Amino acid sequence: MTTTVATTPFDGQMPGTSGLRKKVRVFQQPDYAENFIQSVFDVAERPAGSTLVIGGDGRFYNRTVIARAIQMAAANGYARVLVGQGGILSTPAASHVIRKYGASGGLILSASHNPGGPDEDFGIKYNIANGGPAPEAVTEAIYARTQTIDRWLMVEGGDAVDLDRIGTSHVGGMVVEVIDAVADYAALMEELFDFPAIRAAVASGALTMAFDAMHAVTGPYAREILEGRLGFPAGTVRNGVPLEDFGGHHPDPNLVHAAELYGLMMSPAAPTIGAASDGDGDRNLIIGRGVFITPSDSLAMLAANAHLAPAYAGGLKGIARSMPTSTAADKVAEALGIPAWETPTGWKFFGTLLDAGKATICGEESAGTGSDHVREKDGLWAVLLWLNILAVTGKPVMQIATEHWARFGRNYYARHDYEAIDTAKANVLMAALEASLPGLPGQSFGSLTVAAADQFAYVDPVDGSESRNQGVRVMFACGSRIVFRLSGTGTEGATLRVYLERYEAPDGRLAEETPAMLADLIAAAEAIAGIAAHTGRTAPDVVT
Repeated sequence: MTTTVATTPFDGQMPGTSGLRKKVRVFQQPDYAENFIQSVFDVAERPAGSTLVIGGDGRFYNRTVIARAIQMAAANGYARVLVGQGGILSTPAASHVIRKYGASGGLILSASHNPGGPDEDFGIKYNIANGGPAPEAVTEAIYARTQTIDRWLMVEGGDAVDLDRIGTSHVGGMVVEVIDAVADYAALMEELFDFPAIRAAVASGALTMAFDAMHAVTGPYAREILEGRLGFPAGTVRNGVPLEDFGGHHPDPNLVHAAELYGLMMSPAAPTIGAASDGDGDRNLIIGRGVFITPSDSLAMLAANAHLAPAYAGGLKGIARSMPTSTAADKVAEALGIPAWETPTGWKFFGTLLDAGKATICGEESAGTGSDHVREKDGLWAVLLWLNILAVTGKPVMQIATEHWARFGRNYYARHDYEAIDTAKANVLMAALEASLPGLPGQSFGSLTVAAADQFAYVDPVDGSESRNQGVRVMFACGSRIVFRLSGTGTEGATLRVYLERYEAPDGRLAEETPAMLADLIAAAEAIAGIAAHTGRTAPDVVT
């Protein structure tokens, strides 16, 4: 029997670039999660008899919300729900399941790389039928509905669903299938990459690795694929058991939160490659023996060598990157004679390009890389493509990088994050920065002269949709640039992200330390934006 529960709206349920993210205690308020899920169901396009996919990254409160979402889906007319065993599905695996089984959409319960636990973060994101994040038109409709919602629906008295047991049950008149969270995704990876070549390199001892799953969702996937199917020895996957609080750590694959892996890769005991993935499995970290590969460089190097993997042997249709990501991939696209697309931050902006066949590989500087195999960034996919390249070429990561820079030049790059800034102060900083844009061209900051400055706007080349106010760009005459934007991935305050990029041509200085090469840009960023004056911060919280 369907029960109608009266409710009233909550403020602030606007989905950001990766859904709705708040502290667990916010989601634990009566009706809070239910209001948002019902708003999704009220606006989502879905034919009669639709299938809904549900899964998450295993963080605290996942199981509670999954149980409620199943009851609500039954009351809202879904015919079938597919849910990952244990309530777990990595974000890229969820995208694949949506696409493979023809679902009308999916609820992904995750706050990605944010900490988990009773006092930490939780999130809900809706993905549409192509497997990708809901576009702005849909998230805006969801938000509008959250502002007027007056009831949510659920089915009471349905069969209890055992999330830990693979099988079929019923809630109301709806079928609930608990599926193997790993099997479909692992089979897809085996179709894309040259597993025999990787297995042979592993068996010969030529290819060794360390993978840090950060006690997050990728652990079961990595153990099955890396240790089970590719033959890496047991223990290659570290921190491989998903925990509700990620072991008390921050599941963000960067040099701060994966410091132990970085230390190993810079030591005499380093394996061929070190890698990590984040809370929900869509981000990646790549470190070769003695060399860290920035996400922007990784995108470019993967695109330049993708033809070595069976799925991409026929060539790429195009490369897409988010605006703050370095232009390294653009130079690869130019050499390959294919389009290079620049989009706002957020994987949803790649979806139309992928669906229209205008791009094959996409990437964001925030450790996200993927291809047209799904409609999400995919951390383990990026790691496997690196393994494929290393196995086929027999070259170490350092050689792949140095040969790449010798051909295309090097984009020295870093991102400085100022986290949990008072939102009002952050907004004042950005407003002042935007107001200064008309007067910046022609000004000099040390050795740097501003050539152009703007607020990035984007018109989708496929559907014509417009996205404005996507970040402030300051471009210098020498080809360097600084980008300023506020991130929507945190749950408290605002995160100011400052992106610094300096290009060196193939005959330039290619083997320098990144901080030294960016010193003049760091000084210019402070002079232009007045970060210390506006926020009181004299240094970033995280540098990647």
